[in-house]
Amino acid sequence: MRSMLKMGWVALLLVVVGCAARPQDWDLTGREAIYDRPLEEVWPSVRQYFVDAKLSFREAPGSPVLQTEWKEEFGGSKVSGYWHRYLVLGKRETPTKSKLWIIRVTRSANKTLSAPGKELEWGVSRNMGNDVQRHQDELAGIDPLTGSWESMEGGFSLSVEDAEDRFSMPRGENAIVAESAHGTRDLTMEWRVFHAIAPGLASKDGATPRVTVRPVAKAPEAKSAPTFTECGTPIIGLKAQAKAGGVMLLGELHGTQQVPRFIAQATCQLSVEGTPVSVGLELPVDNQERITTFLQSQGGEVDWLKLMEAPFWRSPYPDGRGSEAVANMLEQLRQLRAQGLDVAVFVYDHPKLNGQQREQALAATVLKQVEAGPARFHLVVSGNIHPRTAQGLPWDKQYQPMGRLLATRLKHVVALDVAYDSGSAWICAPDARSRKLDCGVKEAKGKDNGDRFFVHVWDSPNKDGYHGVFYVGRVTASAPAISKGLGRPGADDNSVFPSDADTGVVASLRR
Repeated sequence: MRSMLKMGWVALLLVVVGCAARPQDWDLTGREAIYDRPLEEVWPSVRQYFVDAKLSFREAPGSPVLQTEWKEEFGGSKVSGYWHRYLVLGKRETPTKSKLWIIRVTRSANKTLSAPGKELEWGVSRNMGNDVQRHQDELAGIDPLTGSWESMEGGFSLSVEDAEDRFSMPRGENAIVAESAHGTRDLTMEWRVFHAIAPGLASKDGATPRVTVRPVAKAPEAKSAPTFTECGTPIIGLKAQAKAGGVMLLGELHGTQQVPRFIAQATCQLSVEGTPVSVGLELPVDNQERITTFLQSQGGEVDWLKLMEAPFWRSPYPDGRGSEAVANMLEQLRQLRAQGLDVAVFVYDHPKLNGQQREQALAATVLKQVEAGPARFHLVVSGNIHPRTAQGLPWDKQYQPMGRLLATRLKHVVALDVAYDSGSAWICAPDARSRKLDCGVKEAKGKDNGDRFFVHVWDSPNKDGYHGVFYVGRVTASAPAISKGLGRPGADDNSVFPSDADTGVVASLRR
């Protein structure tokens, strides 16, 4: 318990408070949820919320403090999988009012989320002489991450009092040992709990209030839907743009881990709050049956083989649309569907067409999907030319991109260009010497706007017809999925991940 409380205070140091927003939006609210009840009356309902949400927890005896156990989300995905837990602290605002502080701690096997400098040893060692044992283990060939001297953060700096947490750490492919850790105050979760238990607290029957669950977007064919799904840190500004029958066009940088992660998290967050989501991918339309079949499958090796046998994944010029991150995103969406959430995927590319004919075909395919699902929100991703809602390109002033064609037919179309911090991406760019496309990991230069995903819409569109940007933080290249073999991405195989980045090339070309 000492370890748990110690971890709690460390997490509190990582609190991030968002800007003001309406609490009912549940979108990183800046206001705290205040209960008009003493803490002693509120706490039993808080406990019941986590019981009904099937989030196992431990409590600090005699104190309004609980900590949930580690829970895995999207297991098996080295790009998107992660673990999370909550630290819940009851606070007395006044003798008759109270509030909660909920800290969400997230860990991942993905080194992209690893905190800078984590690998360095800062300050005085706390390993109580284990350096000698560590050296002996290394000579004996014992892996420190699986041997007897492992630690939560991958180093040898934890004291004996941390042993309980050390041995309760998750294991397996998505094991969080030695990788990233983030702790933030989760105001969205605080409001989620508030809206669930406040009606019961207001009743006068004196009975223990039960949790009232906000309706999720339940798939028509599903027998049940999850009462609770963790969808990662809320994407700032996303929910305000999600309208029934609306279309959000995302002009992406192909070949990154972060854009597919953004799409998967956005789909999860919207569907658990009651909005059915259809994700549109710039993949050839003849892949539709394979993808639909995969989403309805159990996600086994045979299911992956059937998906990856399509010629698209073997393109001689893999431009990033068939990356391992995209394949893992499909696995995330499959798992959301398996839970009973109303999530769908459609593809809309017509690669045999060029120029204006292709734009018209893209728009027609997307329009057909929107008209068939007027109650759904459509999240459509493509290269950064197609989503533009302004007419004309530098080489063709009469050119009408897909976004412009859709905007003339639909009421709610929002076009967003990608924004990112510098990093790398898997890109196909022209080689000046050979006059051919050179595909590989290349440097991507951007601007640092923090590490939080967000959507920002301007007062008016820019010259390209973009209404705003979606920001995905520092980008990291994702290689073609086929390089990992035909099975599930991340499965054990004999393939080799692509080599070091070509730091001499700046990623500036997007389709």
